[in-house]
Amino acid sequence: MLDAEKRELVDRLQVGRDALTAALAGVDEPLAARKSSPDAWSILECVEHVAVVERLLLSRLTSAVRAETSHENRMREAMIAARGADRSRPIESPEVARPRNCFGSLRDALGAFDTARGETLRFLDGFNGDPRFCVTDHPLIPGPVNCYEILLLISVHPARHAKQIAAVRSSFVTADRQG
Repeated sequence: MLDAEKRELVDRLQVGRDALTAALAGVDEPLAARKSSPDAWSILECVEHVAVVERLLLSRLTSAVRAETSHENRMREAMIAARGADRSRPIESPEVARPRNCFGSLRDALGAFDTARGETLRFLDGFNGDPRFCVTDHPLIPGPVNCYEILLLISVHPARHAKQIAAVRSSFVTADRQG
């Protein structure tokens, strides 16, 4: 991987983290646990999901295998980068990544995310070679997925849920004004 690509991925990872931080600004524990409806995710559950997915995708990176040829797919990379944070297209979470209330607080969930994100950054920093030659799988993407694509997914995922958190917060403001 070129140094420029590595820097771009690090920047993308930071943008995703910053979006999540901004969405959580001013959220206290009661608000984090509140649900807009019985079947909706709370803010805490959104952050739990982001933390769990970060860990799961990191495990896909660390278990990837080197391929004989590049699995470069610039069109799919562009689609991941462009659509990954777009909430206009619903994507159902795989069962393994659904919230299970495993964190007692928003602080704990965010801490788990930060720990996993730190490990992702260390993985990227220590990675040598072309991640498009390393393949793994993803529960929602058919066929082999290269590690560059996984890193793109990791980078945009928090921003996707930052938008969900903003929508949840907005629904409470609207409901509280009407109530």
